[in-house]
Amino acid sequence: MRLTGAFVCVVAIAFAPFSTGSASASLEQGQGDASRAITDGGVFAEGWSGKIDANEEKSGLTLANAKLTQEGGALKVTTGPAVTYWNPKNVATGSYTVKATFNEPKYMNLNSHPHPYGIVVAGNDMGTPQATYLYCAAYGSGTFIVRGFGPEPFQMNGRRGAPAPSVNKAAGPGSPVTQEVAVSVTPDAVNCSINGAVVATYPKAEVVGPGKLKSTDGVYGIRFAHNTEAIVTGLGAAK
Repeated sequence: MRLTGAFVCVVAIAFAPFSTGSASASLEQGQGDASRAITDGGVFAEGWSGKIDANEEKSGLTLANAKLTQEGGALKVTTGPAVTYWNPKNVATGSYTVKATFNEPKYMNLNSHPHPYGIVVAGNDMGTPQATYLYCAAYGSGTFIVRGFGPEPFQMNGRRGAPAPSVNKAAGPGSPVTQEVAVSVTPDAVNCSINGAVVATYPKAEVVGPGKLKSTDGVYGIRFAHNTEAIVTGLGAAK
């Protein structure tokens, strides 16, 4: 793995790990920070599906406790439990870049510490216990994480992620912050870029194989930690 940028330290915020099973909870989920339940939630974007994390399901939450809506080309997400959303028609294969812009209108509006959101790629068997995918997500605190499910969770840039100079920082709680997140697949590598700068590069051999991705081909979508809200625009894939 090669990380680019002046990574100075690992953020000292306490997170518990993302999970597809009962052994661990979400890395993006702070200790003692319970997921709230959206009472008017559900998936209200035509053609889209979603799946909350298994540990969230075991705590009694459902997909209806998070909310996805669409207005024109914009998707609005409010969580609720940690969730991944995708449209099965959105598939990227070969060499490609998937990107979107995430606007958090009020940083930390629903939580007491930063929570991330970002791009999902290489989704296979989505919505099942065998789902595999990779995601790159940004925090409004200036850090990012790269994680995956294979189908058990795996970490690509450390247990707590890392800071990067290109990741925007909110002025403070309640202030807006915007991140453009992109994941690019080349014949040899997978790259994560935030706000136009590559923050991490991984050889394909590090992300594809037993316990990781089935392939870098697959469905793309978006990923949100719990108790977070943002507006997503410009989601799409290009060769």
